[in-house]
Amino acid sequence: MNITIIGLDIAKSVFHVHGVDGEGSVQVSRALKRAKVEPFFAALAPCIVGIEACGTSYHWARVLRSHGHDVRLIAPAHVKAYVRRNKTDAADAAAICEATSRPTTRFVPIREEEEQAVIALHRMREMLVKQRTMLINGLRSQLAEFGVVAPRGHEGAGALCALVGDDEEQRIPPIMRPALKILAEQIAALEGQVATIEKQLKTWHGQDATSRRIASIPGLGLITATAIAAKVRNPQRFASARGFAAWLGLTPSQHSTGGKIRLGPITKAGDRYIRRLLVSCAQSLLTANKRRRVPDPWLAKLLAGKARMVAAVALANKLARIVWAVMTRQTTYRTAEPA
Repeated sequence: MNITIIGLDIAKSVFHVHGVDGEGSVQVSRALKRAKVEPFFAALAPCIVGIEACGTSYHWARVLRSHGHDVRLIAPAHVKAYVRRNKTDAADAAAICEATSRPTTRFVPIREEEEQAVIALHRMREMLVKQRTMLINGLRSQLAEFGVVAPRGHEGAGALCALVGDDEEQRIPPIMRPALKILAEQIAALEGQVATIEKQLKTWHGQDATSRRIASIPGLGLITATAIAAKVRNPQRFASARGFAAWLGLTPSQHSTGGKIRLGPITKAGDRYIRRLLVSCAQSLLTANKRRRVPDPWLAKLLAGKARMVAAVALANKLARIVWAVMTRQTTYRTAEPA
């Protein structure tokens, strides 16, 4: 078969292949079982293979790339416009093939195994933190019904767990104590599991130069630095710092027509995890700036005319641009010298 471009619709068990030649004529359109996918591409001459960027797409991209194919991952939003009529596996594969052939299509970089493993650590940590928060909130609400309250934060949660373990505490009904101890034990177990993952991230952070450079920026810590370093291995693909901020969804949306420019809220496009981390870092910087003897003039002016959350998003945008500059120039952050 004289195939130049293939659209591969991946799934758990049944895949669909749609291949065309240089003139756009369909050469193959068939379903493949999972076990038949790699042998099919191994026997095929090297060509361009388009895959929708979704679950397991990075794995299949690496597998097909090892057989000499030029694999290109496409964001689902760029494929949807080419789907004709009803959604089927064959229609999806044809749409992927069509989107791959377009010169204006933007492709998603293929992640290597190490990068994907670090991102998986972040996802598992986030899942455990959510479970811990759920258990702490449950413990707080149950104890509050009996007049037992504690300050917010980890210290307050630790105080509640200590009260649950104190058999002499009279405010807690004896019939409730065994169930509350189960919650306290699960919270303690999750604390240890989160610490284990953070220890692994710290080890990788010490070995990765890019992550250490990002951590040199004020307000950015281990979690944010490792997340950005793992997800953005090639910052040069962004033409400017604003392009990187726009990719994170930290730039205003536009609805302009007739020469009138209308700017709305931020787009919230791109990677929501990194965007949330940067906004959290910005919030901590705003809090620290309030405690300084001499507040930062730029932040003071921003807070004077904007709400705190708006100021935090603006500061997150600035942090994203600094991150891009640090990564592209391969240097650590340096504070501006006084004029």
